[in-house]
Amino acid sequence: MAYELPTLPYDRSALEPKISASTLDFHYGKHHAAYVTNFNNLVKDTPLDSLSLEEVIKTTYNDASKVGVFNNAAQAWNHTFYWNGIKPNGGGEPTGPLADKIVADFGSFDAFKTAFKQAGATQFGSGWAWLVLDNGTLKVTKTGNADNPIAHDQIPLLTMDVWEHAYYLDYQNRRPDYIDTFIESLINWDFVAEKFAAAHA
Repeated sequence: MAYELPTLPYDRSALEPKISASTLDFHYGKHHAAYVTNFNNLVKDTPLDSLSLEEVIKTTYNDASKVGVFNNAAQAWNHTFYWNGIKPNGGGEPTGPLADKIVADFGSFDAFKTAFKQAGATQFGSGWAWLVLDNGTLKVTKTGNADNPIAHDQIPLLTMDVWEHAYYLDYQNRRPDYIDTFIESLINWDFVAEKFAAAHA
């Protein structure tokens, strides 16, 4: 059961000038596509081929003989989640129960933004910053390389890709500028709220 590269939820130029079409051509068209291809090749004709990406992530995490499978499964999943968590003219602030929960668990929306920025800025090398639900509490975390909150029994609600291929064509070495733009102008809070609501369904 081959996993297919999901269609982007917007045109490749829709995020300009925040994220360029050139970045999406490489990031989605090359990197994300390669993770999907590699994953399918690695699990073909194995018992893992019938599992969902989430199941593969949980099954192969910390299995030294399945590092390649985990990395490609997690990266395929992470990227799809990342694309859905951003949108043209995004940013702003969440509303409703999600907004209330952010204030309850972080103290304020600004405190959340500070924590999220710090997670992205201090992730050494490649990785991800996340907003997750951990035993009912919202937390900001960061993971290296392909690592994913699903492997740690957390529920991901939002992620920011801080691998260099996510921003280098547009921001060069200015990761903090990319992070600020991500938070202020790209986050799809409707998507985050949907994930938050689903976790409480």
